[in-house]
Amino acid sequence: MSEHVLLLHGLWMRGFALAALKRRLAAQGFAVHAFEYLSVAASPELTLRRLAARVERLGAERLHLLGHSLGGLIALRAARELELPPGRIVCLGSPLAGSAAARGLAGLPGGALLMGQSFALLRDGLGRWEGAREVGVIAGRLPLGLGAWLGRFGGEHDGTVAVAETELPGIADHCTVAASHTGLLFSAEAAAQAVAFLRRGHFERGVG
Repeated sequence: MSEHVLLLHGLWMRGFALAALKRRLAAQGFAVHAFEYLSVAASPELTLRRLAARVERLGAERLHLLGHSLGGLIALRAARELELPPGRIVCLGSPLAGSAAARGLAGLPGGALLMGQSFALLRDGLGRWEGAREVGVIAGRLPLGLGAWLGRFGGEHDGTVAVAETELPGIADHCTVAASHTGLLFSAEAAAQAVAFLRRGHFERGVG
């Protein structure tokens, strides 16, 4: 049975941003697909309806979701609210507990408009994961990015999202890699950890 992976990009991104990650997962034998959505103009509810239609067209018996940043939040909402084939979820640098950088940006003139209909989800995150799917979260700890100025992080962060913001009660596993927020998409270590979790439900402590 083929293992399918559906990739979800983050805020202000397009599907092609996931090309390097897609190649790495495909090289490991996964059937990989990118899902594009309007991260600013479309509401999360509309995105979920489009995602459900895409999943139905795929017809996969087993389907994993892998989301970067906002895409991880969308993936968890999809698993909670839609009927999906069995599989696991990996989140890359997703502010599952809410984003201080998003709240900081919203405090600037026009800042909330830049995040559009995704602002509330980024601001608040999710309270707890209680879904049936195993969720693994990979956080970056290379502090390169302007989000640190907006979020004023006190601990480790990837320049946009604090490691603490990626931790959520109820997830199956969590790890950090030496990558910035955008760098998570190009990190061989992050891809290897994602593969490990998708296959076995836990990260490899010796990877990288």
